[in-house]
Amino acid sequence: MQMTERVAPAVEDAPEAPWHPVTRSRSHELVLDQIEEQILAGTLRVGDRLPGERDLAGHLQVSRSAVREAIRGLEAQGVVRSGVGSGKDAGTIVSAMPSEALTRLLRLHVALSNFPLPDVVDARVMLERSSAALAADHAGEDDLDAMRAALDGMDSAGIGAERFNDLDTAFHVAIAEASGNRLVADMTIALRDSMRRPILHALEALGPDWEGVADQLRKDHRAIFAAIESGDGALAADRVDQHIRSAHAVLPFATHG
Repeated sequence: MQMTERVAPAVEDAPEAPWHPVTRSRSHELVLDQIEEQILAGTLRVGDRLPGERDLAGHLQVSRSAVREAIRGLEAQGVVRSGVGSGKDAGTIVSAMPSEALTRLLRLHVALSNFPLPDVVDARVMLERSSAALAADHAGEDDLDAMRAALDGMDSAGIGAERFNDLDTAFHVAIAEASGNRLVADMTIALRDSMRRPILHALEALGPDWEGVADQLRKDHRAIFAAIESGDGALAADRVDQHIRSAHAVLPFATHG
């Protein structure tokens, strides 16, 4: 008997997923629910291609516009990416959620005051303590150079509040990047970047007094950097903790809640 060689399906082929019809009420949300369910179950993984719009609409018994709206939502969240034409990049492909999408979501929620400021401070402290301690163990010369560049920029004569705040953010981001833990880094970066605008508004609200606050922030940053550079993770964590809490105490943030 002649045996037929079995060929494994290509990665880009549509996954064999158990699609079920959904009700037409809020159909695009239910499409989202089904895709999320399959991602959580491991049926859909990074690199897998979703069925085409027409096929998926048929599987779920919804309109193509409902599928299209659901895919747009997933794209905005960084869960999928869509390409036109033909070839390996065409179609809708499951992708890892990028830091930019997480940052966007956090920034919007913070702007809408969904998180009380004390909760934001506590979350920053927990994450940045971890980042600073890990950075003390893992930071290489390129990481330290990125921190130094931000510190030196903040020391520039005549620097304005907006540029200072950008460099302040860059310093905290550099510490997170040096942590060696991608998830901790992404969460730290997202939360710190979500506070960029509120911190800038608070600095500007101080008027001429902002420069005195900036001097204290510079000292804090230099102390944190010294601890990281020396490899003292516990001290770096304590210093970033004190820095975040004292900065939030002195800056006149708009009332949350």
